[in-house]
Amino acid sequence: MNRLAGEPSAYLRQHAGNPVDWQPFDDAAFAEARERNVPVFLSIGYAACHWCHVMAGESFEDPEIGAYLRGHFVSIKVDREERPDVDDAYMAATQALSGQGGWPMSVFLTPSGQAFYAGTYFPPRPVSGRPSFRQVLEAVVEAWTERPTEVLATAEAVAAALADPVWRVRADGGAGSDGPSGAVAVSSGSPDGSAWTRTLSAAAGEAVAAMAGAEDQVHGGLGTAPKFPPTPGLEFLIRHAAGTGESARKAFGLAGRTLGAMVNSALCDQVGGGFARYSVTADWSEPHYEKMLYDNAGLLRVLVHWVRLAEARPEELAAEAARLEAAGAADPVPHIHDTTGPVPLSVTDARRAVAATIGWLVAELRLPEGAFASSLDADTVIDGIHREGASYQWSLEDLRRAAGGQRAEAASDVGHFMGIPASGAAPLHPGRALTPEERAAWERLLPALREQRAARVMPTRDDKVVASWNGMLLASLAEAAMVLGEPGWLEHAVELARYLRRVHWDGAVLRRVSHDGRAQGIEGLLEDYAACADGCFALYAATGDGQWFDFAAELVAAAQRFVQDGTVFNSASGSVSMAGAPAGARFAEPFDNATAAPVALLAGSLVTYAAYTGSTGHRGLAENLLATVPELARRAPRSAGGVLGVAQAMAAGPVETAIVGRPGPGRDAMVRRAWASPAPGMVISVWDGSGDPAVPLLEGRALPDDAGPDVPPLAYVCRNMVCARPAASVEELGRLL
Repeated sequence: MNRLAGEPSAYLRQHAGNPVDWQPFDDAAFAEARERNVPVFLSIGYAACHWCHVMAGESFEDPEIGAYLRGHFVSIKVDREERPDVDDAYMAATQALSGQGGWPMSVFLTPSGQAFYAGTYFPPRPVSGRPSFRQVLEAVVEAWTERPTEVLATAEAVAAALADPVWRVRADGGAGSDGPSGAVAVSSGSPDGSAWTRTLSAAAGEAVAAMAGAEDQVHGGLGTAPKFPPTPGLEFLIRHAAGTGESARKAFGLAGRTLGAMVNSALCDQVGGGFARYSVTADWSEPHYEKMLYDNAGLLRVLVHWVRLAEARPEELAAEAARLEAAGAADPVPHIHDTTGPVPLSVTDARRAVAATIGWLVAELRLPEGAFASSLDADTVIDGIHREGASYQWSLEDLRRAAGGQRAEAASDVGHFMGIPASGAAPLHPGRALTPEERAAWERLLPALREQRAARVMPTRDDKVVASWNGMLLASLAEAAMVLGEPGWLEHAVELARYLRRVHWDGAVLRRVSHDGRAQGIEGLLEDYAACADGCFALYAATGDGQWFDFAAELVAAAQRFVQDGTVFNSASGSVSMAGAPAGARFAEPFDNATAAPVALLAGSLVTYAAYTGSTGHRGLAENLLATVPELARRAPRSAGGVLGVAQAMAAGPVETAIVGRPGPGRDAMVRRAWASPAPGMVISVWDGSGDPAVPLLEGRALPDDAGPDVPPLAYVCRNMVCARPAASVEELGRLL
């Protein structure tokens, strides 16, 4: 019997009508496999995945394949977004067995959960040396029945090889792990500031140099095709660029050029807003069209931080543009539309991208109760056929129709600089920043193109709410509202926080997913607790409402149970069934993926909590979590952006800014000045000076009971709870920041 119809995951429900007796990943499925003595077929994917749809249509909807699976296997379907712990575990096994990974992931397990054969997509018929799915199934059954000793030996060998994590993060100041960790221990409590700063400065400088060495100097971004947004790495670069020196200048340029290349490309939906998951091509011209909440939440925050940094350093932005112009004049670099290589993203274009991304998120992913859905599919289903990217492609005829009959020539001009071919359809890809004249021509067409888009069939939406991704977006919305001065965005953030607290949190346990306003499935993983705490800290900073600090503090306290016997785990003890998955997957690693590593998210929330409260215990735990930074930065700098970014905040203090005064224009001006500062990881607290302060950072700063509305506000700028003399004006505050 297929058991997927009631699952919260849209991906699992998409397979509820298959002739396969799919089961969710739970103890009952493995118990059935043991009772029948048959192998488990584990299929992992996600709702927006193009090739998952392809394999489903070719194989999982085939009655003969369904019958064969029912007779010889217990079949389990997993949504990698709902269960990233399962996905990580079996991705490691798949890569060990096959040398590659990806989705759909197809793994064959013993009834105890150990992997013995794996691959990704298998076609319905043999193609280019790749066996058909039916051939794979028959070979697995033959091995299971005829050579069980060999199968079990393979499973045991894989399990043994993956028993230890690649990199074990210690939380007790201990010296790393039994595996190839190389962790550097620090003791609990505040280290010698100069020694810590020197160590970090060297590690950060090496990381910037390594990332710069991987830059695509023609098209922008890091590495070659397929090309992904290096979101955690960009956050680190922007934080590092807030400092001084050659390394900071290099980080500024690399971050700006990478953002410029992505925003002015087909990766960014030029009509509807929002970013696709990655580019198939090196020049960002052909996106893989799925649009994910986590990518857009992360890139939104990076763009907001770039706006703040670039506005604070206009001379650096101008100098970088001049340097590139001079280099291009001397030695032109081939690039689309005959320009030189990538140039830094302008403040105007960054602000436009922030507004467009939030507009898309609110219009297409926001759910009725204030939370945000997980993704839009890569495919559009037209006449029952999955067509990848069909909703996002445009032809010259589309542009001419938008321009009207009398302006066909103007539409052709727009088509040229937006990368539309003379025949056929393609995604809009300017490949560079538009000139003012081009921008004006484009914006004349944009309303009509949006009307055309509204009439198209659009991709399906995965409506499950994932706590961690919504926590990331919460922080991004709150900061965007304050940096760009858009109070409506802050209202969306407050509604989102209310949803997370009401639906996902029961006062003790945070649930990872919800659907239709009801929490379902497993307890949240480390990234869920840490990201939601971070989001609520940002919302407190934006609103001054102590309830959000209190909620964040509860989540930080609850996240302590992910630290056991000095080691950091992805899941709380006993909270998640993992059958016989590789043991190493239980450990939290410091490596980034599309989002910052869970260890980085936890360390960041601890640093923020310590900045608001003065807690040396939380600060010391964060220091221990970040002890691996120097070695990690040397070995895998492009995967260490998350922890490097938190370390930058620690090296900067982080700055603690408390603004106390009655509401009014004077206090508002100080608040705006504080939010304009690019200081890494800065915490902000605003209070009217009456009653009890929401956080210890504000203690001792109450206004006299008889203070009237004309009492000027004061701003206290502190580092590690050591404060400068209060600033009584915006100018003084600016000098302190």
